[in-house]
Amino acid sequence: MSMECDKKTAPIGVFDSGVGGLTVVREITRQLPHENIVYFGDTARVPYGSKSKSNIIRFSEQIIRFLKTKQVKAIVIACNTASALALDAVRDEFDLPIIGVIVPGARAAVEATQNGEIGVVGTDATVKSGTYTKVIRQMDPHMHVREKACPLFVPLVEEGFKEHVVTEEVIEYYLESLKNTNIDAMILGCTHYPLLRSKIRAYMGDKIQIVNPAYETAMDLKRLLQNEKMENDGTEGVSSRYEFYVSDAAEKFVDFANTVMPFDISKANIVNIEEY
Repeated sequence: MSMECDKKTAPIGVFDSGVGGLTVVREITRQLPHENIVYFGDTARVPYGSKSKSNIIRFSEQIIRFLKTKQVKAIVIACNTASALALDAVRDEFDLPIIGVIVPGARAAVEATQNGEIGVVGTDATVKSGTYTKVIRQMDPHMHVREKACPLFVPLVEEGFKEHVVTEEVIEYYLESLKNTNIDAMILGCTHYPLLRSKIRAYMGDKIQIVNPAYETAMDLKRLLQNEKMENDGTEGVSSRYEFYVSDAAEKFVDFANTVMPFDISKANIVNIEEY
């Protein structure tokens, strides 16, 4: 079997702090239906948004070392916090293509806004890093960016409260200040947030375009694989394999994953990630 052929059938590694990254996996399976995927959700250490930069980098390095044991050909950091704080560090350290979710989301927002006023919601760590503002202004210095940390959104999603009235109250509490500005595009700057999208949209109203970086990231991954001649075009005739790994609470992860993904996930394997 030629190396070229190996590369095409090798899986894509995708990781996140928990279940949020499944919103990215969902888009990858739509845009790249023939690709095999290995997903890791760091459920023992979720949420990432309240952790320090040095810890986020350490977590990301451990996860990438684990994913490399699965012979992945590329890695998607399906976590805004890790994309903001660890992407540069791990790109320097590992010799395979790694993409994050921030650049694709920023680009989509710059294209979506009519008036140059962009809102970003994310975790504490993502917002403190200022990465979205920096990336957006590199693309277009005239953009005005307002970032807002919404630390309770991730635990609400992880604990299954997305349909609960308490979530509507938390959305109003965090987003009232953004609603009273003239932003016309808003980035869901955390991969958990698309799971609250309909509630966020209902609160923010129709005048605001909501940008989900998951779709844009899947499209970036597709371009990357095509450029590197690594895209799995399905000529091998094997149907796609999806493997799911977590650092804790596998049953809870599987239950939740089945509310997010369009196909059935039967199990997730537990990995002692501190060993990597």
